[in-house]
Formats: sequence, C-alpha cells, structure tokens
Amino acid sequence: MELKQEIKVAVDAIVFGYSNNKLNVLLIKQKYGTFKNQWALVGGFVKDKEALIDAVNRELLEETGIKVNYLEQLYTFGDNINRDPRFHVISVAYFALVNSTKLILKADSDAEDAKWFPINQIPDLAFDHKEILAIALKRLQSKLTYQPVGFDLLPKTFLFSDLENLYCTILETEIDRRNFRKKILSFGIVEETDQFGNNLKGRPAKLFRFNKQKYNKLSKDGIFFEINFA
Repeated sequence: MELKQEIKVAVDAIVFGYSNNKLNVLLIKQKYGTFKNQWALVGGFVKDKEALIDAVNRELLEETGIKVNYLEQLYTFGDNINRDPRFHVISVAYFALVNSTKLILKADSDAEDAKWFPINQIPDLAFDHKEILAIALKRLQSKLTYQPVGFDLLPKTFLFSDLENLYCTILETEIDRRNFRKKILSFGIVEETDQFGNNLKGRPAKLFRFNKQKYNKLSKDGIFFEINFA
C-alpha cells in the first residue's frame, strides 16, 4: 500500500503567569504570513529529527526569549484539517505555569512582539488558538483542585492572601477563606517563614513558602492534595 502523506507537525505553548491578582497568558504578534500582525500563542513547526519537547522549548526561546522549567503536554489538535490555511497541520499543545514577574520578554524570530495578556482581555487570535487557550484554562482550573500547581505562579515566598486571591481569580469564584486556609495548612506543605510582606493595609503579615519536597514525599506515601470548593 502506497502511503502519501504531506502532514506537518507543529507545537504550541500556552504559558500562564500571574501578577496583580490577574491570570495572564503569553502571546506573540505574528511577523509574517496570513496572520501578520495578529496575536497568537507561541509556537511553530517541528524540525526533522527534533523531539516535540525540544521544539516547544526552542520556539519559546526564539520567539519570546524565555526558558521555562516545566511543560506539560495538553492535547493534540488536528481534527480540523483547515486549522492552518497554508498546510494540513497537526499541533501538539503544551502548557506551563511560571512566575511571570521574574521573566524578561524579548520578541525575535517570527514574533514582532511578545506580551502578557490578562485572561479576560485576550485579543482575536490566529489559527484555532482561542480554542486551544480555552482547553488549557479548563485544564488549569481542574488541576488547581487536585495538585498544588498554583505555587508555580507565585514567588518563592508569598502572603497567604496572595494564595487565596490566586485561587479566587483562576477558579472565577469566591472561596471560604477561613476553611481554605485551614485545609491548605492541614497538608503541612505550606510553611510560615520569619519574613514579613509589604502589607500597606494594617500590620505586616508573615510570608509563607511551599515545601515541594514534603509534598513529593506525601504524594509518594499515597496522601493526595485535594481542595473541594463545592
């Protein structure tokens, strides 16, 4: 049987950041092509003999100038064979959570510009990137209830109120802050430090930190992180 195949493989990166009580996503402005000057997710074609994870890391560095510590494969998009007007393209999407306050963006390669956008102020996106972003957001909201992924969006030390606000922002709902604090502290993976935050309202509050090693040990021992907001 003769196989004739002209499918191209691409990768896209949905990078979430968090600052000033806002969930943000990293977008680039297209420099060339059909979608020139339109915003899009970071991404591009996979090179011959290049691993998918290497391709997405390369695109992030080339188009935005950043490196991320962790990328999780989200979904493969290809049912819509017209998702890219140039070719039949299958895209493997990855998402990452980063402390965006520590990253310096530098647009280059196929990107005219790189910028953080609040999740509720996303412009029209190229290709099917609006759909990809929506699926990534749902995955993040789900993971937040059974894995402590929110700490990846915060600095190493943070106010407990910052953690509360992060959950409220991403889940788009108000939470019972007293019960939330009690539940989080019951796991023993969030530790109070001797440092104080710059609290402009009232007296200074203690800073906290996430003990990842302790979480990994608890997870290995079969004790799972779970936050129920019902």
